[in-house]
Amino acid sequence: MRVIRKYANRRLYDTEQSRYVTLEDLRHLVLEDVPFRVEDAKSGEDLTRTILLSIIIEQEQADGDAEVFSNDLLAQFIRVYDMAQPLPLARYLEQGTRLMMEQQQRMQDQWQQAMRHSPMELMRELAEENMRFWQQTIGQPTGGKGDDEKK
Repeated sequence: MRVIRKYANRRLYDTEQSRYVTLEDLRHLVLEDVPFRVEDAKSGEDLTRTILLSIIIEQEQADGDAEVFSNDLLAQFIRVYDMAQPLPLARYLEQGTRLMMEQQQRMQDQWQQAMRHSPMELMRELAEENMRFWQQTIGQPTGGKGDDEKK
């Protein structure tokens, strides 16, 4: 795992490449699926999450047309943190985002393979996959084809 050190002057240093890097450089590492850990140069504290949030903030501010987090959504996140029994929001967001990314990749693969299936068939498959995901997430039996194969 690549180690990035954050110094008091806010500079980030890539120990593998022996050079200073920017948030944009780290964004590219994320896009390239390169695992890294950002740590405080003095204490060794893990700062990765904070840096990833900074990358998101930078992206949100850079392109107003591509905002992912609306003001309403951000306000709802703040309310979740204040709940006596917070929702397992992280799990839902991680699983939902993973599913969305997998489906996006599947759609791209399908287009690259000259659409072996009709567009309606592809949409039906995606809808079934979404239904299975949400039923599994909330703990309901799916009752769909292939359930017997999983047992």
